[in-house]
Amino acid sequence: ALCATVLHGPHQSGPRPDEFKPPQECPVFEPSWEEFADPFAYINKIRPIAEKTGICKVRPPPDWQPPFACDVDRLHFTPRIQRLNELEAQTRVKLNFLDQIAKFWELQGCSLKIPHVERKILDLYQLNKNVADEGGFDIVCRDRRWTAIALKMGFAPGKAVGSHLRSHYERLLYPYNLFQSGANLLEPTLPVDTSDKECKPPDLTERQHFVEPTKSCCNSAHRAKRMRAEVDALVAQSHTHLSEELLLKPVIQIVQLPCNHLLYSIPFKSLMKQEPIEPVSEADKNKSRYKKKTSIDVDLYMCLVCGSGSDEDRLLLCDGCDASYHTFCLIPPLHDIPKGDWRCPKCLAQECSKPQEAFGFEQAYRDYSLRAFGEMADSFKSDYFNMPVHMVPTELVEKEFWRLVSTIEEDVTVEYGADIASKEFGSGFPIKNGRFKVSEKDEKYLKCGWNLNNMAMMDPSVLTHVTADICGMTLPWLYVGMCFSSFCWHIEDHWSYSINYLHWGEPKTWYGAPGFAAEQLEAVMKKLAPELFQIQPDLLHQLVTIMNPNTLMSYGVPIYRTNQCAGEFVITFPRAYHSGFNQGFNFAEAVNFCTVDWMALGRQCVDHYRLLHRYCVFSHDEMICQMASKANSLDVVLASAVQKDMKDMVREEQDLRDKVRKMGVLRCEQAEYDLLQDDERQCAKCRTTCFLSAITCPCSPGQLVCLHHIQDLCSCPLTNYTLNYRFTLDDLYPMMNVVKQRAETYDEWASRVTETLEAKLDKKKSLSVFRSLINESESKMFPDNDLLRQLRLVTQDAEKCFSVAQQLLNGKRQTRYRCGGGKTQSQLTVQELRSFVRQLYNIPCSLPQAPKLKDLLNCIEDFQQHSEKVLMDEATSTAVIQSLLDVSFDFDVELPELPILRERLEQARWLEGVQQTSAQPATLTLETMRRLIDQGVGLTPHPSVEKGMAHLQELLTVSEHWEEKTSILLKARPPPSIEVLSEAAEKVVGIPAYLPNCLMLKDSISRAREWLQEAEAFQDGESIPLFDKLSDMVLRGQAIPVQLDPLKHLEFLVTELQAWKESAAKTFLMKNSHFTLLEVLCPRFEVRAGSPKRKSKKAKDCSKKKMVKLDCLSDVEKALLETKDTTSALATLGEVRLREMWALSSLRAANESKLLPTADCMDLKVCVCQNPPMGAMLQCELCRDAFHSVCVRAPSDSRSTQAWLCPDCRRSEKPSLDKVLPLLASLQRIQVRLPEGDALHYLVERTVSWQQRARQVSASCGLPDLEESFRTSPSPVGKVSHTPSLKCKWNRTSHDQMVFYTEQRCIPLQGLSVELEELMVEGLLLQVSLPEITQLYHVLLNGLGTHHTHGRTSQQEDDPSDCDKRKQCNSQGRKKKAKRRLEREALETERRDKAKKLQNKRQKMNKEKNLERRAASTSSSPRSDFSHSDDSEEEMAMCPAEGCQQPEGDEVDWVQCDGSCNQWFHQVCVGVTAELAEKEDYVCVGCTISDGR
Repeated sequence: ALCATVLHGPHQSGPRPDEFKPPQECPVFEPSWEEFADPFAYINKIRPIAEKTGICKVRPPPDWQPPFACDVDRLHFTPRIQRLNELEAQTRVKLNFLDQIAKFWELQGCSLKIPHVERKILDLYQLNKNVADEGGFDIVCRDRRWTAIALKMGFAPGKAVGSHLRSHYERLLYPYNLFQSGANLLEPTLPVDTSDKECKPPDLTERQHFVEPTKSCCNSAHRAKRMRAEVDALVAQSHTHLSEELLLKPVIQIVQLPCNHLLYSIPFKSLMKQEPIEPVSEADKNKSRYKKKTSIDVDLYMCLVCGSGSDEDRLLLCDGCDASYHTFCLIPPLHDIPKGDWRCPKCLAQECSKPQEAFGFEQAYRDYSLRAFGEMADSFKSDYFNMPVHMVPTELVEKEFWRLVSTIEEDVTVEYGADIASKEFGSGFPIKNGRFKVSEKDEKYLKCGWNLNNMAMMDPSVLTHVTADICGMTLPWLYVGMCFSSFCWHIEDHWSYSINYLHWGEPKTWYGAPGFAAEQLEAVMKKLAPELFQIQPDLLHQLVTIMNPNTLMSYGVPIYRTNQCAGEFVITFPRAYHSGFNQGFNFAEAVNFCTVDWMALGRQCVDHYRLLHRYCVFSHDEMICQMASKANSLDVVLASAVQKDMKDMVREEQDLRDKVRKMGVLRCEQAEYDLLQDDERQCAKCRTTCFLSAITCPCSPGQLVCLHHIQDLCSCPLTNYTLNYRFTLDDLYPMMNVVKQRAETYDEWASRVTETLEAKLDKKKSLSVFRSLINESESKMFPDNDLLRQLRLVTQDAEKCFSVAQQLLNGKRQTRYRCGGGKTQSQLTVQELRSFVRQLYNIPCSLPQAPKLKDLLNCIEDFQQHSEKVLMDEATSTAVIQSLLDVSFDFDVELPELPILRERLEQARWLEGVQQTSAQPATLTLETMRRLIDQGVGLTPHPSVEKGMAHLQELLTVSEHWEEKTSILLKARPPPSIEVLSEAAEKVVGIPAYLPNCLMLKDSISRAREWLQEAEAFQDGESIPLFDKLSDMVLRGQAIPVQLDPLKHLEFLVTELQAWKESAAKTFLMKNSHFTLLEVLCPRFEVRAGSPKRKSKKAKDCSKKKMVKLDCLSDVEKALLETKDTTSALATLGEVRLREMWALSSLRAANESKLLPTADCMDLKVCVCQNPPMGAMLQCELCRDAFHSVCVRAPSDSRSTQAWLCPDCRRSEKPSLDKVLPLLASLQRIQVRLPEGDALHYLVERTVSWQQRARQVSASCGLPDLEESFRTSPSPVGKVSHTPSLKCKWNRTSHDQMVFYTEQRCIPLQGLSVELEELMVEGLLLQVSLPEITQLYHVLLNGLGTHHTHGRTSQQEDDPSDCDKRKQCNSQGRKKKAKRRLEREALETERRDKAKKLQNKRQKMNKEKNLERRAASTSSSPRSDFSHSDDSEEEMAMCPAEGCQQPEGDEVDWVQCDGSCNQWFHQVCVGVTAELAEKEDYVCVGCTISDGR
């Protein structure tokens, strides 16, 4: 990479080590067991692909796992030491250059110290190259190109690096270049003996070059030691620019020489590290390099430059030749005396001109066992990568390897156990009679062709004809690798094949180049590292040099790679350069082999070796002659190749012998060179192993040359030379003719086979001729090539055809025959029979059965034509088809028409089914159509079937479309309008199929129309609808998937009614009550009936009428639902009330009679528990039954103002009337009837009616006014305290009448009129709380007997004027009411325009009404608590309603009470609409209670 600019390569610099890009992967083959059986046949098969990449990888079948047979305990080896940065060619060039520079300075008494520039070690080699490329130091300085050189070396611009580079070059490299140019030689030097400069390759006896550690390793070892010392010194040195500046400040003297060179005298003491190159003895230290001061020495030492002996203190004595020089006469001059050994210019030139030693690997000093080497290898890798060996990625190891080989700063040394002879320690594969005992299941590996001990010596391998055992070629070599141990770029000996098997261990990474790129690779390496090839011309044959594949690829050399894992083979092809390294500890085995296609390359390789003066591993001519001597047993293909090679060999040998004879060599002798060792018959010049002939001279016994180098033997006359030959030409020609005859015999046989295979018609040969040709090939051992395989295949086909034809003609069961296939027992098809007959006529062999089979085929073809006519008719009858089927049974041949005829029957049946279902659309469902289509799909295509299928598919598509569309319409939210659905329904009408969704759509439209009519009638109807009907209508509307506009309004009404029912339930129902709202609001119908004797007259009259069955709640609810309007519903509830009163009267009478003192107390069944009275009891005021205080919850206050009712009689919370009236008003606004609403309406009317009756009874019976009585008695306790005589009398009477003790008082029934009792009972039955009920209860409880008697007397004695006054008051009240109505209407008409006037009038009217009420109430009650004082305007402007909502706005609607108070209320506060206020009278809650309305 450093010299890329010099070589003008495609890139300025090679790829950086950390940017290594892996080349393309080589082919990987995975043979089957059948292919794997013959290795040479398989390699020949993959050769066209694999030789394009040079290397390939073969993965054996998974079950091929040979045992490891090497004797691990006996295996001991001495590995080779590999320093990685010395392997790479360009890196080694740099190191060699640094060695020369260091040697140059060391010989001058100084040691080299490489400087730093920009915190990087300066690349002196690159600097020297760049300056030389630019024309030298003087030109670069003159043109000021130091900045360009700095940029070329990769330094950043703008940092004045050029001046530093100039200084370092001038100090370190310029004196060396002057020495190289000879400018420092001060006088003509003595001629140097250059006889040792010739590079003589060492006499290598092995394939790979290595040197002994005691001799040639000193250079590399010393280099490694020196580099480590320099690196350590540089690391310790500061990298700042200050240190560089200090180095660049020497005092420089400029000397003008005649040659116009400016030489610099540099104070080496200040620049160089003063370190001697070799140890100096004490005697040498005491020896002075100056001439001695004696008179004798003055004459002895004189400067050889100036010839003067003056300035003897400046004379230097050379440590090599003892010559004397003045320090100022040297070029460059020296200011200081070197402390180390110093050489004069002549000695320096002699030392530096010595040739460099050839580079090679040194052997390690330690002998390893396999286990010890593995421990060392694993320890090295795990320590280097700081992780377990098996976890290091192969990509990381690969990049790190190429980084290490390309750097000079890091010196990593590894060891490689390479080229270990398997003959000595045993192969990794099992061998016969070996030390390793093979089990029975592994005996197959002994003879396996992929066993490397067998491959090289198998018959297809040419090396079987090499007599000697060649270690590494015919005998496998073993390789034990560790991480980073490598094998350098090389090709196999004699350009042969090689195969490598990795037995176990970590992968081995390979790089390879195809054979056609070998010369290109050699040229690139010579171009990038010419210095190495000058030292070692056969460098690439020494396996000691590697080069980065990226560098080779950048120059166009095709490189491929692969990772060889354990159990895999790697095959290299002839002349394919390959290299690689090991990923870690592993064990591999390799061997060479040669095939027929190698023959021509083998002779070319020998010629190439002759040019390189490289020895041959074996004699190629000897191998050819050995094969020629066994011509009859040779493979004919090999014989043909041998004949061609031998022809070239004999022609060349004849030419050389003629040339030698013409040169004057006349003496000839026969020599048996095949009996000599190879090193005894090597050419003294080119080191080629001689066999056919050689030249010797008596003056040089034991030395010979080949005929190509006759001039290089000795200086004797050529007439003294002797031509030694192994065979005469007369012997060689017969040998060649035998080989030629062997090859021609095959050619004659091949021509006859070709003629027989290509024969036509009548010229065809019989089957016996084919058999005879095969037998001849076997007897003469012809090769198993394509021609013989074709002959065998044709013969096999002919024999099979003969057998099948004979069976067909004999009437046996047919045997199906297909070309290239086996036999399957079945009938022949017509096409197969036709093909078989055609094959009989097309086969190169003549068979006698062919004409008879052709007649049989003609009969079958006639049947097929008849069948074809029948099948062409679409309306073919079943009888015709069946007759053809019957005829076909006579043929013992598989006829293709038979399944077609059967299919036509199925098609006819299918069409009939389609017609039947289409005639009944009501039964044609989607499932039926799909089933018919599925059946039709299984039928063979036919126009009638396709037409029916198209009709069905179209109908199914339309049906599915509308089914899906109607389904979407029916499921759409919000639902579509009835118009959209009607439009869709109209389009579905014409589809002749049963579509459920479409029918559902039609039904939905019909139901929607009916519902809309019903909704229209509901909205336009005069009668108020029932809630149940409305709910049912809403539910039905919600179930219809159609947009119904009235539905939202009806749903809103239902929601309002449900909310109303919830509000009413909260108002009336008690917590955890088991009564429903309708049960509470309706009169009681489940009261237990008593004796019919207690029935009132009114009840008897009612019972005579025909009444509806109203025995339970469902009957009452049903009756209410059947009523047409509210009036009839109220009448029904009136009937229920009559039943309630009658039943309760009977129950009260029964309970009273049960509790008389005459009854036996222990026989009584009272209370909910139906047990006798016991302890304190409670008596219900309504049903008059007695209850245990422990069974029912006692009242919280014994002085409660309310009458105590039992759990059966207390059914609700009994809200006040002012809470009930808004409920009724809100229900009336909804305009929907429901049973609970009718019951509430009846309850309110019953309550108001009871109020009126209570007032009438109070007036007629002479009772004090109930309201007045309630006001005068604030509490029942006070009332009782005012009448103690009554209380005592009641208690006494009560105790006399009761057989048990009661905790609370009850109304005494003795002497109580029926009218008052019914009034009190009905008041207690009301589910609304009224003050009158409580007042009446206390009046009857406290003073009923006396007051009632006196009341009646006083009533009889009243003045008639009182009655007249009452009548007058009543008439006056009616007049006031009419007057108020007229006034309200007038006020409401003018209210919006005259708000102020209206307010004054309201105040005036209120004052008048208050005066009238006070006047009317003066006679009846002296209390003035409820009388109204003068109201202010602010009070009049306020709404007196409880919970006034205080509405705001420009217009607020008011309504005036038509009762006795005449107060104004907000319409929204009392739940009255403007229309209702106009049409009907409004009476407030207070007036309703007080006036008894």
